[in-house]
Amino acid sequence: MFPRMIAAGWVLLAAPALAQIGNPGNLAPDTAMQDAATPAPHQRNAHDTLSYQLLAAGGMAEVALAQLALDRTGSDELRGFAEMMVRDHSDANQRLAALAEAANVPLPEGPDPEHQAMQERLAGLEGSDFDLAYIRGQITDHQKTVQLLSAEVTLGQDAELQRLAAQLLPVVQGHLDSARYINARLSGVTPAVRPPADAAPAPDPAAAPATSDPAPPAAAPASPETP
Repeated sequence: MFPRMIAAGWVLLAAPALAQIGNPGNLAPDTAMQDAATPAPHQRNAHDTLSYQLLAAGGMAEVALAQLALDRTGSDELRGFAEMMVRDHSDANQRLAALAEAANVPLPEGPDPEHQAMQERLAGLEGSDFDLAYIRGQITDHQKTVQLLSAEVTLGQDAELQRLAAQLLPVVQGHLDSARYINARLSGVTPAVRPPADAAPAPDPAAAPATSDPAPPAAAPASPETP
């Protein structure tokens, strides 16, 4: 059941909508209501159910692929990126699992077939071939995850899952920016835009962003000479 949902899911996530936590304009017909305009806690529609499955399968895959990268890569920059993937996606997986348990939503037990095939292909590569294949796969995966999280925020009904998606969205976008930057570096291309922080080592997403040194104060204007 889960693989079929995952394979068909990306088509459903492209529909535009206006974002609203709880989304009273997009309720499933059998939704229990807390009041006239607010769904009861853990009430979900089709988009919520799909998001749970895709986020869980994708999150487990990100950790497994990053662990493979830590074993294979000789690039310090890619190693830092992989460490960031293990840290951030392990945290996201735990938070998603807690929500799913509270909402009584069954989750897949491992990565989906697409990611399993990707891991098998990467396991047969070494050196620069591995590095490029891994980071390019990360670009594709994180583009999909940004779309998935955005769709959950706009189309979901489970308010707690929507809030988690909104919190994860900037983190995943940061991963995508770092992956694009590293891919350009590994490909010998000067990156057009440098991400806020290098992926090696990656900063804690909760930490305050680094700021540049303040500019020196401007010199006071000279007083006019007395005639």
